[in-house]
Amino acid sequence: MIYHIVCPTKYRRVVVSGKVDKTIKSICLEIAKRYEMHFLEIGADRDHVHFLVQSVPMHLPKNIVQTIKSITAREVFKRNPEIKKILWGGNFWTSGYYINTVGRVGSEKAVSDYVKNQGVEKDYVRLHSAQLRMF
Repeated sequence: MIYHIVCPTKYRRVVVSGKVDKTIKSICLEIAKRYEMHFLEIGADRDHVHFLVQSVPMHLPKNIVQTIKSITAREVFKRNPEIKKILWGGNFWTSGYYINTVGRVGSEKAVSDYVKNQGVEKDYVRLHSAQLRMF
């Protein structure tokens, strides 16, 4: 099974910088070694992270997300203690998440490209500049 998972940071705080992005990716490689998961793509966009994960059908999607969120949160705080000051509540991720299955025929490439291209700076600035002008 292939899943597209999106996990927003707590309070949608902009904390996924280059350093935190690299930390999350290295943690996910460690998770893949210990659990029956394979991370096909990981894309970060400042306040949320997209994961394209392949796992065996015996693992419940909820358990896959729970494993990813709990281990990455603990390790991000351990390796980047300055993040804990920004997210003062003690949680790295929100309680919610998005998950959907991805088919191998056609949509896997589209979703993979979408996840891979997360965090394009000019699009992020343009989107948020337009939102700020509305208020």
